[in-house]
Amino acid sequence: MNNDNTVYVGNKPVMNYVLAVVTQFSNGADEVAIKARGKAISRAVDTAEIALNRFLQGVMKKEIRISTEEIETDDGRTNVSSIEIVLMHRV
Repeated sequence: MNNDNTVYVGNKPVMNYVLAVVTQFSNGADEVAIKARGKAISRAVDTAEIALNRFLQGVMKKEIRISTEEIETDDGRTNVSSIEIVLMHRV
């Protein structure tokens, strides 16, 4: 999948990310990935659900991947959970 079609979820309001997802599909993307780590995971899930239920017709969840990533912190290395939710047009 094209990295341009990835929305990285952080600390902004959920609707900012929903708008980014809807914009990707409006611009002709066949698939959009929503990615988040740590505390932003619930915001990523909210983004996907709001986009699917309120704004996008003919789009479905293709795949949900969860994993653990090791990141560098001030205290050394630590593990953080991550999620990737892939949305795609229904075929």
